[in-house]
Amino acid sequence: MKIGVDVGGTFTDFLLLDADNNSTTCKVLSTPDDPSRAVFQGLTELAELAKDELGTFLSQVEMIVHGTTVTTNAVLTGNIATTGLVTTRGFRDALQMRRGVREVQYDNKYTAPVPLVPRWLRRPVSERIDAEGTVLEEINLDDVDDAIERFVASGIEAVAVCFMHSYREDVNERVAAERLQAKLPGTYLSVSSQVLPQVRFYDRISTTVLNACVGPILGNYLQRLVARLEAVEFPGVLLIMQSNGGVATAAQSARLAASTLLSGPAAAPVAGLAYSGLHDQQDFITVDMGGTSFDAALVKAGAPSLTTASRVNRHLLALESMEINTVGAGGGSIATLAEGGLLRMGPMSAGADPGPACYSRGGVEPTCTDADLLLGYLSAEFFAGGAIKLDVDAATRAIEKKVGRPLGISALEAAHGMYQVCNVNMATAIREISVQKGYDPRDFLLICAGGAGPLHAACIADELEIKRILIPRESSIFCAAGMLHSDLKHDFVRSYHAEFSVDGLDVERFSSLIEELRSEGNEVLEGEQIQAERRRFSFALDLRYAGQYHEVNVVVAERDLVPLDFDTINDSFHATHNRLFGYDLDKEGTTVNLVNLRVSAIGVTDKPEIKKEAKRSDSATAARKGSRPVFLPSEKQLAEAEVYDGDVMGYGNALEGPAIVEQRNTTIFVPPQWRLDCDALASFILQRD
Repeated sequence: MKIGVDVGGTFTDFLLLDADNNSTTCKVLSTPDDPSRAVFQGLTELAELAKDELGTFLSQVEMIVHGTTVTTNAVLTGNIATTGLVTTRGFRDALQMRRGVREVQYDNKYTAPVPLVPRWLRRPVSERIDAEGTVLEEINLDDVDDAIERFVASGIEAVAVCFMHSYREDVNERVAAERLQAKLPGTYLSVSSQVLPQVRFYDRISTTVLNACVGPILGNYLQRLVARLEAVEFPGVLLIMQSNGGVATAAQSARLAASTLLSGPAAAPVAGLAYSGLHDQQDFITVDMGGTSFDAALVKAGAPSLTTASRVNRHLLALESMEINTVGAGGGSIATLAEGGLLRMGPMSAGADPGPACYSRGGVEPTCTDADLLLGYLSAEFFAGGAIKLDVDAATRAIEKKVGRPLGISALEAAHGMYQVCNVNMATAIREISVQKGYDPRDFLLICAGGAGPLHAACIADELEIKRILIPRESSIFCAAGMLHSDLKHDFVRSYHAEFSVDGLDVERFSSLIEELRSEGNEVLEGEQIQAERRRFSFALDLRYAGQYHEVNVVVAERDLVPLDFDTINDSFHATHNRLFGYDLDKEGTTVNLVNLRVSAIGVTDKPEIKKEAKRSDSATAARKGSRPVFLPSEKQLAEAEVYDGDVMGYGNALEGPAIVEQRNTTIFVPPQWRLDCDALASFILQRD
């Protein structure tokens, strides 16, 4: 058996697949103080469903793939490890100066976030290496010892080491790291030439510091989790989901903790590829609306969009990551009124504790879930399959007090406004990863997931003029499903600045760097016991026009590297640049420069087969549960809508809106003008007339 675990801000999701690919799902409330408690609560519930003791149950589990928000939440809340930074003298303030460019260009009052390492813990060291890798000044170990003395007095838990041009020659960083390791045993060490050996000093120092700040936190969490698994004699493998859409061992993840900063959401595009295959659809947008956040990602031609410029609480992460746009729009998003009566939803969330007002766990703030309940989209008796009873009166009081009365409208009208604002926020998030990247969202299938997502799917699609939506059967635990379809993946990078042409590039050096990166990947995969026939490699180059400030990542086929096909690669660069920025300089003959080489080493895992079922009746009558009043946004009033049991519906069943389809872990709202069909995987297809 295999288990996927996705720890979210409100719920922790579980998907169990047995040897015959039969699935079992469950959700439990997250425990932010110690996420491992929720993990073991869910594992215990899965064992109870299998009528086994936990130890007996886990003895049959081959693999647990775990997506975690431990590192993300640490950065978002500021609860990071006390960290020191050792850097080249004269550059200690680079972490605070950043790139010297305002994120919001025309806002003079927009200030940079407080650096993760305060200035008094950023210690300068005399040393210098030039851009060609020549040692101009050997490292002064007295400066390192002075830094160690201050670190000991300050009780630091982690140290980041980042010297100028160490991507080209790391001898000074290695010497400093050896000294730090010898005198600060047990301290988490993050060295830039090991974390991110590439050009751009701020990118490197920010990523190295992020890695140091979350390293002890992730390490301690994984130690606790592994210890608890060992205590029940779990014999299988624990893998951790990474931001790049692949998985890695717990030990490898602890060494590069920053690779988990977007751990959970990165599984959504992977799951999308598995579920969209039946429909021969390689262009799609995945959205996942949970209790705390809304995550959107775009996949074009079967390849998820990747970036090396992610931001976590506005701090730059330059490791390769899935390009995911996350906004504070979840079921727990709190409604507030700004000056002038402007209604806002999020980014603050009621989370799992106390949760929305309707949970009756002490929450008093009006949330998106409270609005969904008042509008009739949720059942007070069947939420989470009946495990959680919702309090309609508590939701009404919260919305009436904080939104309705101040705006002079009824609680129902206020709930509708909250619902609409949430939908617009989510549609805007999708535009940022589609329209702003040169893609028309109308050309894409929308794959909607998350416990709350299917309630909003059709209205989001209306905002974007998308006419087709896929809601997987396991939509509420979508990312947990994606984790079981993920391969092992490790990314490697080297900087090589040169003109990308026959005359400007040293092809021999280029080829040796590619082979060096491939060798590193083989070494890591071999350490993870991946057989040679299961190893794959993907390649990309960072290119830019001469004089440009930013480069463009261009995926390159291996066949174009040996021999090096300059024309094909340059054509791909021009096309990518045109899509992203609306122009290219191909006809002008502008010089193209190479900046970085990238290689991803992939260890192919066995993928579970998504079981198909036999076709049933076209009618969904057998699944009908009754009816209830539901608010119709297009008509701005309540109307009676049929309610169906989604867990009973199967392949071939179809129905017309308005309707509600309830499953144990999610609910689908089918507005008028929309039709719902079940496909061979028992997933739901929403199509607009």
